[in-house]
Amino acid sequence: MKLNDKRILIFGTGISGISAAKLLQKAAADIILYDGNDKLDKDEIKSKLPEDFKGTILLGAVPEELINTLDLVILSPGVPTDLNLVNQMRDKKIPIWGEVELAYYFSKGKIVGITGTNGKTTTTTLVGEIMKTYFNSVFVVGNIGVPYTEMVLNTTEESVTVAEMSSFQLETIESFKPNVSAILNITPDHLNRHHTMEKYIEAKKNITLNQDSKDVCILNYEDEVLRKIGQELKTKVFYFSSLHILDKGIYLEDENIIYKNGQNKILVCNIKELNIFGRHSYENVMAAVACGISLGVPMDKIKTAITNFVAVEHRIEYVTTKHGVKYYNDSKGTNPDASMKAIESMQTPTLLIAGGYDKGSDYDEWLEAFDGKIRFLVLLGQTRDKIADTAKRHGFENIIIVESLKEAVDVCAIKANQGDSVLLSPACASWGMFKNFEERGRLFKEYVRNLV
Repeated sequence: MKLNDKRILIFGTGISGISAAKLLQKAAADIILYDGNDKLDKDEIKSKLPEDFKGTILLGAVPEELINTLDLVILSPGVPTDLNLVNQMRDKKIPIWGEVELAYYFSKGKIVGITGTNGKTTTTTLVGEIMKTYFNSVFVVGNIGVPYTEMVLNTTEESVTVAEMSSFQLETIESFKPNVSAILNITPDHLNRHHTMEKYIEAKKNITLNQDSKDVCILNYEDEVLRKIGQELKTKVFYFSSLHILDKGIYLEDENIIYKNGQNKILVCNIKELNIFGRHSYENVMAAVACGISLGVPMDKIKTAITNFVAVEHRIEYVTTKHGVKYYNDSKGTNPDASMKAIESMQTPTLLIAGGYDKGSDYDEWLEAFDGKIRFLVLLGQTRDKIADTAKRHGFENIIIVESLKEAVDVCAIKANQGDSVLLSPACASWGMFKNFEERGRLFKEYVRNLV
């Protein structure tokens, strides 16, 4: 489909929608930038667009006569694919693309696509650093914060694009085909959006939808769902494992990360050479190394990248020490499984700040991960009572309910003993109290640094 002069409705006026509008303006499409929220300010939306933007901004309802004129719909990742309006468009046989599909239409060069419930941002960032040691033109895009559509016109046949992809983005894949894909893990998340675990798994698996025997899919051997998926794929499958020694793949043996290709056993590095810690971090490193190997990056360059790498912001990020108490920001721990990994990484008695927007998760396994390590559980947000009830069922009684993140930090400062850690790892989304997990993390760091 040629996009010039096509009538295209972009559904969503957030970062993704604005970026899609800028891209399609350059492609000379007839654009309608739409949002169902009629309370939004058109002038504020216009201020984010180029001055010469020629499209229409539409808020609220979409007239049926307008729908009948559309050639294509671009869905922003935050727009559920089963909305009545989306179904209405689908029933009229209007093609519906997501942001990734739109970007792929223009994309050149090699592509590495990374997904999974947890670890995507760290792994994507690390893969980007590995690729920059060997390739001259590298773009790190997607769910990591820079829309794929914003950078795609800069790609060339020599480029490598490393894209972090959420399940929301992968729901609308049609022709997108990465040279290398990686699925890091799959645990329950976003079930309020996907409704069933099966649909969530299917969305993640979509990253491999168009891959063939020339392509590579990197999978976590420790994830039973992914091991099963690995048996069904047409691609070359590259496993990594933190608990098993593999005949072929990349694995953790004692404290060494090893790459085994047939008979050759190559030492990648010792985990003490890394600046990140915890089994989940070593899994992220192994997945990133596998991506580098799959695109031909020499092992010495891979080692340089991984040993120089430091943790990304908001993921078990050390903030400071106050009165002998260490504070860690894990605002990116937006589901129980991610938060469990942060809890497991703590080496001292810990006061845990948790709670937020309810994505339909349950917290039983999360509570079991406390393993005597959590001294106090400080709860805020929509889920605080749900989590408190679950904690009590598990016999955990040291619960403090607070109204704000600042109050949570202040309470922890009072309750913590010298040698303790305070960990913000909410196990919930930030929506409702904060714009996003980044704002939540930044405020936590601000409150901690302002402690007397």
